[in-house]
Amino acid sequence: MNKDLFYFDQGKNVKRQVPLADRIRPKTLDEFVGQEDIVGEGKILRKMMEEDKLASLLFWGPPGSGKTTLACIIAHLTKSHFIHFSAVTSGVAEVRKVVKEARARWKIYGQRTILFVDEIHRLNKAQQDAFLPHIEDGTITLIGATTENPSFEIIGPLLSRTKIFTLKRLSSEEIKKILTRAMKNKKRGLGEYKIEIKPKILNLIVNNSNGDARTALNILEIAADVTKPNREGMRLINLKTVEEIFQNKTLLYDKKGEEHYNVISAFIKSMRGSNPDAALYWLARMIETGEAPHFIARRMVIFASEDIGNADSHALLVAVAAAQAVDFVGMPEAQINLAQAATYLASAPKSNASYKGLLAAKEDVKKNLNLPVPLHLRNAPTPLMKKLGYGKDYKYPPNFPQGKVKQEYLPKELEKKRYYKI
Repeated sequence: MNKDLFYFDQGKNVKRQVPLADRIRPKTLDEFVGQEDIVGEGKILRKMMEEDKLASLLFWGPPGSGKTTLACIIAHLTKSHFIHFSAVTSGVAEVRKVVKEARARWKIYGQRTILFVDEIHRLNKAQQDAFLPHIEDGTITLIGATTENPSFEIIGPLLSRTKIFTLKRLSSEEIKKILTRAMKNKKRGLGEYKIEIKPKILNLIVNNSNGDARTALNILEIAADVTKPNREGMRLINLKTVEEIFQNKTLLYDKKGEEHYNVISAFIKSMRGSNPDAALYWLARMIETGEAPHFIARRMVIFASEDIGNADSHALLVAVAAAQAVDFVGMPEAQINLAQAATYLASAPKSNASYKGLLAAKEDVKKNLNLPVPLHLRNAPTPLMKKLGYGKDYKYPPNFPQGKVKQEYLPKELEKKRYYKI
């Protein structure tokens, strides 16, 4: 039996099969697929890894892009002691224990310690703070991996002490290369299964993996496991099997993370760019991943005034009506109302004159706080106010032809200011 395919679970005293994604994980940089910008020949990270001269690092990228794999390759290459630290199950006490052992190891053996923290964004501020002095004095070299934007999730002092490497979502060709290698590898992959899969079906797995190598490998492994070999011992993976596996597939969308802001930004920018097709796509993405419809509706109401304004005075009415429909009709039917509003706003003429005018006026308010209201614009509800000139010489527009009359409405210091420019 191939020992690479199993591990012993001491907690339950049973053998468990190692998932394909872990078995096939590259052990050298030459096996690694993708991220040429940072690990290609001559690139700084590759040099740091090959020469074993690592500083504290932070790998930021989407799921399945190779963050943990790079850490595992470092574990194989480095002469330092390598520790895998779980941000989910570990706390400050565990950090202190690691630091104590690292100091002893350096003192006795002269060996450095590299601490790899997967999902480092899950650590709270106090836990992240605990690393700082030990990174500073060189007791540990930290390697963190995160799917979340470090600017939002990692404390500033820790960011300033680490070199951030951004990993990209893997391309279709890179995912296909990884799957092909997994199907051929007899020792660590699925080579003994003798898999046969049509290019169309393989492309379906690739295209639906969302650039995530682990997802693609998991789908391939399930499909291979549930497909019985034919008389010749071949496993012919069919379209129906793969489609059934995809029924439980979920889109990448964290309603509290960066992807939340990325998708709503794409939605707004598509409407601003007068592209109703793109607006519908991003709207569908949000609906399918369970985004709160009230959030979508609120953003469209804001957009109607901010980016369309008086270029189409009906835009705000349509957006508000859609927001009301979310409450009155409810989901899923209200998605039709949201779609109508999104396409209307995307197709409408654009003007931000009102919004720009407001911003300009606010600047003058900040520069000229508490400028007095001109006397002729003030109400005079008491005799004393009338005596002081409140309301004196005010001209009531409806009493003039076309309801227009020439008089000043701004404080004297701003009489020539024009904020609304169309």
